[in-house]
Amino acid sequence: MTLAVSITVRPHTSRTPPSQRSALLNDPGFGKVFTDHMVTIKWTAENGWHDAELRPRGPLALDPAAAALHYAQEIFEGLKAYRRPDGEVVLFRPEENARRFAQSAARMAMPAVPEPLFLAAIETLVRTDCDWIPDGEGSLYLRPFMFATEPFLGVRPAAEYLFCVIASPVGAYFRGGAKPIKVWVASAFSRAAPGGTGAAKCGGNYAASLLAQAEAVQNGCDQVVFLDAARHRWIEELGGMNVFFVMADGRLVTPPLGGTILAGITRGSILTLARDAGLTVEERPYSLPQFQDDAESGALREAFACGTAAVVAAIGEVRHANGGFTISDGGAGEVTRRLREELVGLQRGLVEDRHGWIRTLC
Repeated sequence: MTLAVSITVRPHTSRTPPSQRSALLNDPGFGKVFTDHMVTIKWTAENGWHDAELRPRGPLALDPAAAALHYAQEIFEGLKAYRRPDGEVVLFRPEENARRFAQSAARMAMPAVPEPLFLAAIETLVRTDCDWIPDGEGSLYLRPFMFATEPFLGVRPAAEYLFCVIASPVGAYFRGGAKPIKVWVASAFSRAAPGGTGAAKCGGNYAASLLAQAEAVQNGCDQVVFLDAARHRWIEELGGMNVFFVMADGRLVTPPLGGTILAGITRGSILTLARDAGLTVEERPYSLPQFQDDAESGALREAFACGTAAVVAAIGEVRHANGGFTISDGGAGEVTRRLREELVGLQRGLVEDRHGWIRTLC
């Protein structure tokens, strides 16, 4: 692996004591507890990537005119490190995160982080803070992100950026673990439109989803479902997850990528595993009226959402402004359970890795 720049390791001189770390790992929640270190790498138009270092996690100094604060040039990724039963620490398909990060950067007029440097930053942090990986079903959530730091108020791509990786030990994304979730269909809000940034993993997409997510919570739901911006008819994705539908005849249906939907790495993995299992997979438009009709007639047996944070979550109930409906008996179906078990088994070392998706670190 050839690096564009070497990473200087400057470890924390006063790491979190083992007893305190153990207490934090007992119930870390999601995204609330952080490890001792972070990786930062600078980029300027003049010098390219430079000043790469692993250092103690702490506040970042930022000029109030930094471009990210005014024009939202910011992107991020999310992936996990797992501790397997034999003690090995592994990553799941981190190369795909590196590639998607580069695609997001291109859409947001930002410099690409070379894949070897992206992977080296992640691996350096995980190896340094591997004691923070929880046992059992927990994992270490990794957040690579990049934002514009150049201080200026003109409307143009910035000439200075900071790439950073932080880590957070996590438990289940949804409270109560892998139980079926309730989803709310957003009728007044759109997540993305053709030609927009829907396929980029940028902070602005998520900021725009927060009001709709709050509406979902107000209606007793866990997640929001977004429809297409033009007709408010076609199902696209959840606030932070892709969505699948399992038909009674065994077909697996998911909305097609087309610039408005994020190409989820979990989504892509499930498509491969489903085909391996002999399921017929269709990437095609699926409307909200058809969703309700199929659920009520029994033509639809299961639905589930998927993403790095929650992995696979069965959808038990759908609510919208004009009512709602339940999918089958409201529980997790057999196909959903099977795909989740195989995917988690791959990540945890309980299922054979036939596709070379696992990257062993230590």
